[in-house]
Amino acid sequence: MLTFVSSNEEKYREIRQALAACPVEVQRASLDLPEIQSLDPAEVAAYKVRKAYEHQLGGQVLVEDTGLGIVAWNGYPGALIKWVLGSVGEPGLCRQLDAWDDRRAVATVVLCLFDGQELHTFSGQVAGQITSAPRGTHGFGWDSIFQPEGYALTYGEMAREEKMKISMRARALDGLVRHLTP
Repeated sequence: MLTFVSSNEEKYREIRQALAACPVEVQRASLDLPEIQSLDPAEVAAYKVRKAYEHQLGGQVLVEDTGLGIVAWNGYPGALIKWVLGSVGEPGLCRQLDAWDDRRAVATVVLCLFDGQELHTFSGQVAGQITSAPRGTHGFGWDSIFQPEGYALTYGEMAREEKMKISMRARALDGLVRHLTP
């Protein structure tokens, strides 16, 4: 049994779909986990997965953390993106970047799998840019303001199937699937 710890139903749907071919049963648990303050999603995810494991009764625990590092801001807000968006929202973040010519960003997803003994980390990144205003209604989080490099659409304008072909979560999940598949 693999328990994905997240309160986000969309993330769970994407995880479950990606792991459908793996020989592991996936369930979701919603826990309010403490998050350390770090720009690095890998540090945050490693901490959270150990805390999540303390609440589980065995099996493997999977936790995800995301980051959105803005190049002009030296990687800020990184893993703190959830808190930044909670304060200013997607439109506010777009407006804050208006003072810079460089709107490039790197989107990161880190998946940490922990069984009480071994920690396995899988990450994926996508380069892109922050749009001048939110576009699209699909997805969640900052999907409406992140436009991946080489594409005219934001993640928020893409259908889930299209997004999952190129997203940072899909790249991280590729590593996890290879790990879980004998």
